[in-house]
Amino acid sequence: MTEIEAGALLKQINSPDDLKKIGKDELYKVCDELRQYIVDVVSVHGGHFAASLGVVELSVALHYAYNTPYDQLVWDVGHQAYGHKILTGRRDNFHTNRKYGGLSGFPKRTESPYDAFGVGHSSTSISAALGMAMAAKYNGEKDRKSVAVIGDGSMTAGMAFEAMNHAGVTDADMLVILNDNCMSIDPNVGSLREYLTDITTSHTYNKLKDDIWNTLGKLPIGGNFSREMASKLEHSIKGFINKRSNLFESMNMRYFGPIDGHNITKLVDTLKDLRDIPGPKLLHIITTKGKGYALAEKDQTKWHAPGLFDKVTGEIYKKTFDTPQAPKYQDVFGKTIVELAEKNKKIFGITPAMPSGSSLKFMMDEMPDRAFDVGICEQHAVTLSAGMATQGLKVFCNIYSTLCNGRMIRWCMMWPSKNYRWYFVWTVQDWWAMMDLRTTVSMTFPTCAASPT
Repeated sequence: MTEIEAGALLKQINSPDDLKKIGKDELYKVCDELRQYIVDVVSVHGGHFAASLGVVELSVALHYAYNTPYDQLVWDVGHQAYGHKILTGRRDNFHTNRKYGGLSGFPKRTESPYDAFGVGHSSTSISAALGMAMAAKYNGEKDRKSVAVIGDGSMTAGMAFEAMNHAGVTDADMLVILNDNCMSIDPNVGSLREYLTDITTSHTYNKLKDDIWNTLGKLPIGGNFSREMASKLEHSIKGFINKRSNLFESMNMRYFGPIDGHNITKLVDTLKDLRDIPGPKLLHIITTKGKGYALAEKDQTKWHAPGLFDKVTGEIYKKTFDTPQAPKYQDVFGKTIVELAEKNKKIFGITPAMPSGSSLKFMMDEMPDRAFDVGICEQHAVTLSAGMATQGLKVFCNIYSTLCNGRMIRWCMMWPSKNYRWYFVWTVQDWWAMMDLRTTVSMTFPTCAASPT
């Protein structure tokens, strides 16, 4: 197989120290080369795709503005961290990504000191970064920074809000970067999506807020007095121009943005400014999942993890077989639940942000009033299903097996209940997909034994 060669600038970067030697006016070239290198490698070797393309500029800006690995960078989920890995000494081994004995597909502490926290599922980054910031303060490391990068899909989970609720009553020096691209694997759902859209489109509010802050800070009547006035004026104009007050600032997290997450110069300047602002704060950036590869921008779900493909034509290579193959287990479930629901009006379907992966999308298309994507909220999905079951509904809650680890306590709490009629459907494919071990199991609690779908 032909070796994939990095671009002229990228091949010089073996660490963030090398990146910092490049002039800021050439960083856009680094971004172009990094994005192309991800396309070149993933098209041949596979892996997650669109998410990493969307944060190329952010990856470069973070390692350019911060002193990593001393400053600690936490990626939520981690499937978008390919650019981060390539910039931190793993470029030449990147072709081994997700292969036996090769690089992990996610940040892994034992793999590199630049991977500050081990991840693989959503909504843990803010809690982890807050813990790191609190530890740095206790250890007297006043110059050490902690940064969490979290998507708007992951922000819907309760754990993210638990962490922000705590951060708001601390003076921890941490930055949360909200990567807003309106996508998880499937399009995001819920009122938070609408709220972020409201913030994003309220250019008048954001421009006026910045103008007031900058202008009053320059007045010769006392910096502290002016800044205090600016802060009060900010809160006043929110109610006047924005139909909602800023959610994050109401939790005592200083809000900045939204800004263009693909403007590398603006990102670097903003991050360097935020380094000097103490306390918990949030930077809202707007990005496009799949940025720079037109087909991925157009169909972001399909190109989340497409497998091997022709990077020029966009043809996704599919396995060919000499004999007919059985359908995917999740598709069997997805079509079967529709057939059952057509006969029984009490059957409902619930999935936490995996309508495509679980194939509940078939029921959502046919019966949108009886099948729901609740966002990346497994605990909510389980408890919601239990609540519906108490009212006589028969609920199928479909969750990836690898996303179930933190949900056992909910199941244990609900196990003793009587006469509930609800179903768990585990879709076992994430970690074990590489071994072609794919199965979906439906279980009825507490009255029925396990039965294959």
